[in-house]
Amino acid sequence: MAVPTLRIIAFVNGIFLITLAISMLVPMLTLVLFDRATELNGFLWSSLITFVAGLAMIIQGRPQDVQLRPRDMYMLTVSSWLLVCLFAALPFMLSQRMDLTDAIFESMSGITATGATVLSGLDSMSPGILMWRSLLHWLGGIGFIAMAVAILPMLRIGGMRLFQTESSDRSEKVMPRSHMVAKYMIVAYLGLSMAGCLAFWLAGMNLFDAINHTMSAIATGGYSTSDLSLAKWQQPAVHWVAVVVMILGSLPFVLYVSTLRGNFGALARDQQVRGFLGILLACWLLLGTWYCLTTELHWLEAVRHVAVNTTSIMTTTGFALGDYSLWGGFAGMLFFYLGFVGGCSGSTAGGLKIFRFQVAYILLKASLLQLVHPRAVIKQSYNGHRLDEDIVRSILTFSFFFTFTIATLALGLTLCGLDWITALSGAASTVSGVGPGMGPIIGPAGNFASLPDTAKWLLTAGMLLGRLEILTVMVLLMPAFWRH
Repeated sequence: MAVPTLRIIAFVNGIFLITLAISMLVPMLTLVLFDRATELNGFLWSSLITFVAGLAMIIQGRPQDVQLRPRDMYMLTVSSWLLVCLFAALPFMLSQRMDLTDAIFESMSGITATGATVLSGLDSMSPGILMWRSLLHWLGGIGFIAMAVAILPMLRIGGMRLFQTESSDRSEKVMPRSHMVAKYMIVAYLGLSMAGCLAFWLAGMNLFDAINHTMSAIATGGYSTSDLSLAKWQQPAVHWVAVVVMILGSLPFVLYVSTLRGNFGALARDQQVRGFLGILLACWLLLGTWYCLTTELHWLEAVRHVAVNTTSIMTTTGFALGDYSLWGGFAGMLFFYLGFVGGCSGSTAGGLKIFRFQVAYILLKASLLQLVHPRAVIKQSYNGHRLDEDIVRSILTFSFFFTFTIATLALGLTLCGLDWITALSGAASTVSGVGPGMGPIIGPAGNFASLPDTAKWLLTAGMLLGRLEILTVMVLLMPAFWRH
């Protein structure tokens, strides 16, 4: 890789680190407001170290007339997430006195909006650390949206070319259009965040909890300020606000941009949005009916528990309203499947994404019709885009490697001494970005603190692979990538 290319990659990473260093002012301000100024040292040193590292990367300036090729974008994408995760772990080590393994795990879970945690005692924890965890979710959420809209379509990862927009095309006007789309996306993200915060506050949360849960919900992350997660708040309004914000975070942000530009029917017409909301509603009805028949709770309370937990799992957020792993085998299996499905492409949600299941259905239907009518010419399209061979191959390849990654990771976790339920659910929840797994150890009532360090490193790798759509990372492991 040429020196000018490495310089521009370092320059961009330096900007990310300086942004991260400035972001650490938010938890520092939180500590001052909570009269906990004695806890500032950890964040001060973390911010200083991160800022100096970022400054060292940009000190030589941005090389002129250097265009990044697709192969360079792979390196930039992976290196930026790794560097941000590494430096974002500093406050956990310097302020919370966590060891390297736990700090990296918590940082990766935060920045990838996974929501798996090794921390307990959240109700009495430093407000600075709580704010930092939620802020990592929020920053990681907007970072993933930008990557999904601008980078993955260009790299043709997992069929993402179906969502190629003016921000990721190769026309001569790409930069002005890209800047305009980015501006509208930031406006949408900020607007939804402020609206969510206001709604949580009006529903009964104090301002600190409202800010934290909004940043976590809109990024579909799952970090809470309480060990009980949403169960700490008894007000039904809080739970329904969480449902709405999680859904908003799981819809394509490009369509919010279209709405801001005056295309008010964009969300309603989108095939992916209709599929996502249809599946979510069907699961509400199915599981809600089953839970009402098998629990002694009032039906309104039962429906609320089902709505919160089902939405949390399908949007890969990870909030919990009670320990749903105790609901029985049917609910547990349905939640396990929903974690694979995930939200919409171009949102903050994880999982395989709805559009890949919809495309698989279209292909299956076409194959069955071809068997009945062998000479028929069947047109295959999705959201107005023709499903050509390249897109189909990308989707099938990604889906295979997604499943293969979970299976391999689960096998590795069993070698670390974990039982098969903990291993399989842990692998699936981290790669899909759900957060909590199933069972008494890593379920919604537990956390990942008791796992061996080797298992934590494997799960940390799983979070990165899942967030970067797997193939983005795997490309760097190919010897051919490093050959000229």
